[in-house]
Amino acid sequence: MQVKHLLLIAILALTAACSSNETVDENLGEVELYQQAQADLDNKSYTSAISKLKALESRYPFGRFAEQAQLELIYAYYRNVEPEAARSAAERFIRLHPQHPNVDYAYYLKGLASFDQDRGLLARFLPLDMTKRDPGAARDSFNEFAQLTSRYPNSRYSPDAKARMVYLRNLLAANEIHVAHYYLKRQAYVAAANRGRYVVENFQGTPAVADGLAVMTEAYQRLGLDDLAETSLQTLQLNYPDHATLEDGKFTPVETEDDNRSWLSKATLGLIEGEAPRPDTSRANRDVLRQYETAAQDLPEELRPVLKEAEQQGEKRSWWSRLTFGLFD
Repeated sequence: MQVKHLLLIAILALTAACSSNETVDENLGEVELYQQAQADLDNKSYTSAISKLKALESRYPFGRFAEQAQLELIYAYYRNVEPEAARSAAERFIRLHPQHPNVDYAYYLKGLASFDQDRGLLARFLPLDMTKRDPGAARDSFNEFAQLTSRYPNSRYSPDAKARMVYLRNLLAANEIHVAHYYLKRQAYVAAANRGRYVVENFQGTPAVADGLAVMTEAYQRLGLDDLAETSLQTLQLNYPDHATLEDGKFTPVETEDDNRSWLSKATLGLIEGEAPRPDTSRANRDVLRQYETAAQDLPEELRPVLKEAEQQGEKRSWWSRLTFGLFD
């Protein structure tokens, strides 16, 4: 990051730290307060404008500028990079004035405040990957813009809200893919497969759908669910033949399997394994296991006795046999 960016951050942080609540002259009338607040907004003195607008609302709660002051207070908080205060002020205005002719503006500013909540001062100068951030604010922003466009489709702010919703939808889908790759690295293949499937089913039309199919293919291959892996791969090849995981039509896994065995297991060449990982008891895991069991039931009859005999032999081993690795069976 350049030195000038660091200096700018330091100056702004120092200004915010040194700023105090401005004392508003108690002798100012309603019109004078409103005019001074407007002048502060025009001069981008948002902290001063906030003080005057709050004073105007508290001193003249039933005055002719009270509602307008509440609306402009949302804007002042937003421009002063106070997203939580802006959202709170917007929610209050919507609750108090649901039939106000400019209530759509409150919805729009509320969505903007959430939209910029993760884009703080540092995010403007540091190369942060937004797909790896907490998607909570992005999800809130999408829902708030959705309320605006559904309740006020003819609002002047709806076109911009819809454009931002497209971006937010792509961002949320990409975040799901990021989480799915995290699961792949941790060998949590069931969780990864379900993240990929969630993207394919719920984010159609986004660039992340292809990545979701690739994640599903890789996870199912690792799980040994060949039919599901082949179905996902064929869909990927048919719809996204130029995807990065496809080389000459053949699938190349993105994540490599790391050797996560314990040092004891590595030292004994696997003869002494560490503590077995706890099975995933989530609903997603049960769904995949159910699919696996259904596939096992479709096996030819001649193969089933062999599998049952092997399972029975494993169950009949004594604790002494297991302790001595079968040397004294």
